[in-house]
Amino acid sequence: MKILVINGPNLNFLGIREPEIYGATRYETLVEMIRARGAELGLETVFFQSNHEGALIDRIQSAYSDGTDGILINPAGFTTTSVAILDALKAVGLPAVEIHLSNIFEREAFRQDSLIRLACFATVVGKGIPGYFEGLALLKERLTEGKAHSETPRTS
Repeated sequence: MKILVINGPNLNFLGIREPEIYGATRYETLVEMIRARGAELGLETVFFQSNHEGALIDRIQSAYSDGTDGILINPAGFTTTSVAILDALKAVGLPAVEIHLSNIFEREAFRQDSLIRLACFATVVGKGIPGYFEGLALLKERLTEGKAHSETPRTS
């Protein structure tokens, strides 16, 4: 099973930007850790990071026909603003999990209303890097069970 791991704006500065909120682990290390956990779960992980909304949308759309089975997405700063990313996720129709390193529901009010979660069957927040691992496990479970998108998004 092929999982596309998408990381949005500023995640390339992980470990540099606000480590007290997002942790000290660098982005490159995060990718290695997710790849290793994916392999343990029998998943092929493909990574994409961009600070540009259009590039993220283009990559999501390419998942429609490139053999991708599921999407793990940290939309970062586009969480609350990007109807276009929401629409792209809905258009490709692949099972998706939204992930956030910090707990967006315990931060500033403007960060708490995720548009992206409307296209995801689960949202994992506030668990740091292990949240990505949980997202991979949720995707594997969903794909193994062969379920379609859930009507009721789950938050963990």
